[in-house]
Amino acid sequence: MGYIKAGLFIAVDGVIEAPETWHSPYFDDEMGTALGGLMDNDATLLGRNTYDGFAEFWPKADPEDPMTAQMNGSKKYVVSNTLTEATWENTTVISGDVAAQLRELKKDTRLGVTGSAGLVQWLVENGLLDELHLLIHPIVVGHGRKLFTDGPTVRLALLSSATFGTGVVHAVYGPAE
Repeated sequence: MGYIKAGLFIAVDGVIEAPETWHSPYFDDEMGTALGGLMDNDATLLGRNTYDGFAEFWPKADPEDPMTAQMNGSKKYVVSNTLTEATWENTTVISGDVAAQLRELKKDTRLGVTGSAGLVQWLVENGLLDELHLLIHPIVVGHGRKLFTDGPTVRLALLSSATFGTGVVHAVYGPAE
């Protein structure tokens, strides 16, 4: 059975933008293990903006870096009603009735969402996200895009949590019954 799960770095104030500017001091082996688990999927699901950035970066990335081969060689799906053709290898565009296509796809595909805050919010609002992994960093960034903007109230259930030695909390949420 498949699923859709998302993992995001987030500051205490809800900021997810530009984690490369505030995340690094908190990265350690515990977080590496958690991220490894989040990457153990059949395919990656991306929103259009994240796809554009990744499709620009990864095909030109250092071929000696094992992450480059993984990112380029793995199966990817991009959700977009404006993108007509995916140029990054192993990528399929999902458009039209996205919710129906994702319900069908997740019947037997384990999908992991990387970045793609707008997509994550849409998945939560439409009851399509099975697990939301938040790696909550003990920092107030004070500016930048937050994970959730105005939208409907959606109840979630805490599935698990762990606190790393750095003070990062790995909280996993799922749909409330």
